[in-house]
Amino acid sequence: MKDLSMHIMDIIQNSVRAEASLVELKITESMKEDLFSISIKDNGFGMSDEVLAKAIDPFFTTRTTRKVGLGLSLLKQNAEMTGGKMEISSKEGVGTELEAVFSHKHLDRPSLGDIAGTMVLLVGANPEMDFLYQHITDEGEYVFDTKEVKEVLDGMPISDPNIMQYLKEMIKENLNTILYR
Repeated sequence: MKDLSMHIMDIIQNSVRAEASLVELKITESMKEDLFSISIKDNGFGMSDEVLAKAIDPFFTTRTTRKVGLGLSLLKQNAEMTGGKMEISSKEGVGTELEAVFSHKHLDRPSLGDIAGTMVLLVGANPEMDFLYQHITDEGEYVFDTKEVKEVLDGMPISDPNIMQYLKEMIKENLNTILYR
């Protein structure tokens, strides 16, 4: 995967398949601390200890549409190439948490990519789910919460193409106020 937003998409698709009703994404960037971390937490059905032990194996997947599961193993490899790490924990009936930590300044850290587009695509494709996206930098913090958006929309579908376009622009504009220039 060429950028981190594609990894995020892949991991959150796992949350969708796990029938999560809430996915929390937290991205923390600090140039001062040389830190770039991605944390994803869901309230899906979780994994057994046996499945969790195999989750990072690229030749293991619970999907029936393909025979390999490269997403988690590639993210782990990308994190480790920067001197970072990836950890995943899960409890059946409770959900799954994943954290990938990278060196922010490392040459091998993939770029974030189009996180606004990724979030809007996930929201539009899964309007029954709630997403909480928090992005923290040395410059500030931005939070996008679909519960708040749905409340403001007052019954209008969040998956409406015009609303999705507006949300994408809103996320981009807000991120531009806290991202490094």
